[in-house]
Amino acid sequence: MKARAAMLLEQPGTWQVKDVELDEPGYGEVLVEMVSTGLCHSDDHMAVNDIPVAHLPFCGGHEGSGVVRQVGPGVTDLKEGDHVITSFVPACGRCKWCAQGLQVLCDNGAKMLEGSQMDGTFRMHYEGQDVATGGLLGTFANWQVYDQLSVIKIRQDVPLNVACLIACGVPTGWGSAVNGGQVKPGDVVIVMGVGGIGINAVQGAKHAGAARIIACDPVEFKREVALKVGATDGVADIHEAGDLARSLTNGQGADSTIVTVGVITGQNVGDALTTVRKAGTVVSTAQGPADVVDVPISLFELSMMQKRIQGVLYGMDAPRLSVPRLLDLYAEGILKLDELVTRRYKLEDINQAYADMHAGVNIRGVIDFQA
Repeated sequence: MKARAAMLLEQPGTWQVKDVELDEPGYGEVLVEMVSTGLCHSDDHMAVNDIPVAHLPFCGGHEGSGVVRQVGPGVTDLKEGDHVITSFVPACGRCKWCAQGLQVLCDNGAKMLEGSQMDGTFRMHYEGQDVATGGLLGTFANWQVYDQLSVIKIRQDVPLNVACLIACGVPTGWGSAVNGGQVKPGDVVIVMGVGGIGINAVQGAKHAGAARIIACDPVEFKREVALKVGATDGVADIHEAGDLARSLTNGQGADSTIVTVGVITGQNVGDALTTVRKAGTVVSTAQGPADVVDVPISLFELSMMQKRIQGVLYGMDAPRLSVPRLLDLYAEGILKLDELVTRRYKLEDINQAYADMHAGVNIRGVIDFQA
């Protein structure tokens, strides 16, 4: 069948919206009519070549929602008409990591940048070439074929045009606070960068009972939104955030600082480490160029004050457990989703959408395929 997809034809490059050919779903796969997809910074990392991809052309996108329209042989728990969101780690449920509840570290994650289906073949084609997909997904397309491990069935009373945020930004940010930072009631927390990921770290920290949540971002608009969804303070600079945290804690510092800036640098992590107390935690969730290795920290401070740097992928949680829970919180009015969508776009406007992200005018931009 025909589909419309936004692809990279080169790296670095801009997104090219083209007509593509899409095969029928194979064994264990489903055909999904896409409704919406969030515009995560991770896909921009691929456009600017911070994260090299193994195969071009490359259809990006991993934060998507849609409706199952066809079920391939061997699919066990999905049927036509089911509402689903995507999962960029296709957790098998059987490997060492899944058995420990660490689905985000499933061995299948090694295939995330290969661009093929689970069996090594491709379902999307453009001018005779196989098209790779991001995270075994490629949600920047109005129709797509996914492995059943790459989608999660959700409740049908949550609008799909906001449910898409649960596919990446919300659980990643929420889990950065709750799991990575292990935020507890009464904590002082700094969130460094309150875009599409950090805004949900704010929500997660609030839900966990933090007494003070300091939203740190140079963009005033983002600080204002953070204050509306749970932050108690908004500052523009990480050093100002550290001073505020120390003033609240008899000079000790924040219990945790969560780094969710758009493009992370070693300096960000080094600055964050100076803001946390003894035995405090720096959570490193943001992404940057894969070859950046310079983190200017005091190793004396790291060991003598027992500070911790914790990396976080996908919220350090099991998506098939966390996604339904987060959607329940939304349905109960506890988790804010609608407030996170700043602007909605057509697929053809994807490059403008990412320009808006870089300009700092969006918390989250969303593409609506059926608008």
